[in-house]
Amino acid sequence: MLGNERHRARKLRQARVRIKVRGDAGRPRLCVFRSEKHIYAQVISDETGETLLAASTMSPDIRSRLQKTAGVTAAKVVGEEIGRRCLERGITAAVFDRNGFLYHGRVRAVADGAREAGLKL
Repeated sequence: MLGNERHRARKLRQARVRIKVRGDAGRPRLCVFRSEKHIYAQVISDETGETLLAASTMSPDIRSRLQKTAGVTAAKVVGEEIGRRCLERGITAAVFDRNGFLYHGRVRAVADGAREAGLKL
């Protein structure tokens, strides 16, 4: 029962944040999802409604560099990879969407990794 209430509360926070955070062609939205074992990041254009690129700890190229997939170091690697891929595609700036999660720990590590790779958030 408690898990369902947490999920509902996160969905409310997600909807509240999504009102303010919109991605366009110039600055797409960098959306982060955090599960217990993995972390996922997507760059989304809200104008067209399509995912431009994605990275996660389940990707073979990222997973081979990690000892474990659930941690701040793994999240930072995902952030660096998504930032590098964005720069390769010509995306220099993005809007960070924490997706209803607290900006702390793994979610913050994704943002920091993307910034270190050169992406402006």
